[in-house]
Amino acid sequence: MKGLLIFSSVVLPLLMFLMAKKWTTLSFIFNLVALLSLLIFGNIASISIYKIIRDSTVFMTNIHAIFLNPFFLVTASYLGLYVIYLLLNLILKND
Repeated sequence: MKGLLIFSSVVLPLLMFLMAKKWTTLSFIFNLVALLSLLIFGNIASISIYKIIRDSTVFMTNIHAIFLNPFFLVTASYLGLYVIYLLLNLILKND
């Protein structure tokens, strides 16, 4: 499983870069999905922290429940891939 995660963190951003180079509208779509992912990710995190503060519960044990939220995990993983894609775009772009 670790190997799959490492492999996909290298291959998927590279595929994103190559596909965006071939189809220019994909760059816009990748950016739009990243914006939506950031909004969802940030809202889930802030709502979870607000609930912990509101309920005066133990922070360290309750905050880890956020990792059980599939929307949080999917958006966070896309944002990680997107950042690598952006770095590849900066490094490999030939203008």
